[in-house]
Parts: sequence; structure tokens; C-alpha cells
Amino acid sequence: GLRRGQVVAEIGSGPGYFTPRLAQAVGPSGHVYAVDPEAAVLDVLRRRLGRMRVRNVTPVLSRDDDPLLPRGRCDVALLINVYHHMHGRPAFLRRLVASLPRNARVVNIDWNEETEFGPPPRRRVPRARFLRDARRAGLRLVADRTLLPHQYFLVLRRAR
Repeated sequence: GLRRGQVVAEIGSGPGYFTPRLAQAVGPSGHVYAVDPEAAVLDVLRRRLGRMRVRNVTPVLSRDDDPLLPRGRCDVALLINVYHHMHGRPAFLRRLVASLPRNARVVNIDWNEETEFGPPPRRRVPRARFLRDARRAGLRLVADRTLLPHQYFLVLRRAR
């Protein structure tokens, strides 16, 4: 559901598998903040974006407990298979939500509990736990998509 001109925060961008696709989706009038806590990974991303001549992306070196995004800029924050990797997940989510404008969307896609794919079951964050963290961070669920066979796909909005 991304549109031209939107500003997207890609949380846990890594070396940028989704980054160029997001940059193309929002177009030259939009922008992507590629957020990751690993400086070396962001260096790989910068080189990759340079080779591809992608100019509407800003890499952001985050902290474990804070995405360090500019306040009020992002229309959508996207987390794909990353919430289970985070240290201090609830604090990070609270700070992420605090940086978003009212009615911004947060999309979380992560491994469900039943699949044999993905990380070991003990490392996964169950859907119910993520939703509890999200509610406490000031998000409300607006859509629960069932199109992925191995992951849950939740769309939330900032409630306050």
C-alpha cells in the first residue's frame, strides 16, 4: 500500500534487500530511511545504493533501544523478519511510535509459531506478544493479513 511521495522507515534494513524496492515504490518525491544498528551493514547498503544510483534513501545507524528517526517524518514504518532479533523490543517500539506522526502505519511481518521455516522457535516473538508490545507502545491493529504461509503480517496505526 505504499504510494509515491510517502516517507518510509525500513527498520532493520540490513544490506538492503527491500530498500531499493521501497525507494522505487515511493518514487523520487518519496524517501526511505534505512535503519540498522550495524555500521558495517549500512556501509554495504551505501555501496549497493550507489551502484544502483538510488538517491532517495538515507541510512540511519540506530541503537538497540531507539531507531533514531527524525520526528514526525515517516508515514510508514516497516519491520520485516526483524522484531525477533531486537534487544529491548518494547523500548524500541515505544521510541519508534513516538517518532511517528499521528495516524502513521507500522507494518510488522515476522515468523509465526507453527512454521518449520525461520529462526528456532525459542527466538520467535509470537503474534500475541508483539500485539501486546504494540498496544503498550500506542498502536492499534487495523489489519491482519493472511497472505504469507510462514509469517504473520500485521498493520497497525498510531493511536495517539
